[in-house]
Amino acid sequence: MSTQPDSREITLGQAINEALHEEMANDSAVIVMGEDVGRHGGVFKLTQGLYDEFGSARVLDCPICEAGIVGLGVGASMTEMRPIVEIMFGDFTALVMDQVVNQAAKVHYMSGGNMTAPLVIRTTMGAGRNIAAQHSQSLHAWFCHIPGLKVVLPATPYDAKGLLKTAIRDDSPVIFFEDKMMYTEKGMVPNEEYTIPFGVADVKRVGDDITVIATSSMVSVALKAAERLATEGISAEVIDPRTLSPLDEATLVDSAKKTSRCIVIDEGYSHFGATAELAALVSSKAFYHLDAPVERIGAMDVPVPFSPILEDQTIPNEETVVNAARRLVGS
Repeated sequence: MSTQPDSREITLGQAINEALHEEMANDSAVIVMGEDVGRHGGVFKLTQGLYDEFGSARVLDCPICEAGIVGLGVGASMTEMRPIVEIMFGDFTALVMDQVVNQAAKVHYMSGGNMTAPLVIRTTMGAGRNIAAQHSQSLHAWFCHIPGLKVVLPATPYDAKGLLKTAIRDDSPVIFFEDKMMYTEKGMVPNEEYTIPFGVADVKRVGDDITVIATSSMVSVALKAAERLATEGISAEVIDPRTLSPLDEATLVDSAKKTSRCIVIDEGYSHFGATAELAALVSSKAFYHLDAPVERIGAMDVPVPFSPILEDQTIPNEETVVNAARRLVGS
């Protein structure tokens, strides 16, 4: 992250809003569409001000029909527009799989490279808001399975702004997952223009004894765990891939080779999820350097409960990471 003095502290939500404003001002082909994204400013207020500045021709309030909204976005992207579609809850991406998987992801290949679909789908992930099973899932691994899609999971305001600007300028369809519990989290963001390239992981904390690969909100969990482990003499290196597709394999593998132990933590389900793929990568390419099996930590394999007490039990936490690190370092 930039350490230059010409920066200020803003929330992750503000960082996303700034990126949208700046990219729409820079390129008239950029449009925003979704439910309540116009006058209302979005369900999480992340598109606030766009309607007033750019008008109804470029900020489109759409009916409650996710399949129609994304279909409109895919079509617009094939006709030299750069649409940003907001799907307010990631759970609702189940309604747009044909448009994303069979259309957006395939058009460049099926046209012999003659067409592109520069589409960004912004959506949410993560539990913790007590809004039950149909509004709390982390489904990003679905899209990592599909060639032709790029999948982004920012963990800080700095990353959110830089990665979103890159996504909007990319000629491929990008699924941009934002943890809804992180919109009010603050961090330093430069005042000057910047972007963050895809496929470049960020070492959030340097360590020597164990590698912790963490995504999205789990980066904060991992960093808090690393602070606790440091008081016990265990030096944890925390790495945020930032993008799962494309994936910076080299940084993850090199860290695991250095520390000889690895934990992967992600808020999605562990079964056939991101933790499985990341753990398989490290296990395969750092095999002869590992002193213990790679540990995976993910969401409990149940629908997210409405009860706050039960919901908290399904979300990976700091204590789980600390206990896993103790086991691995002691093995």
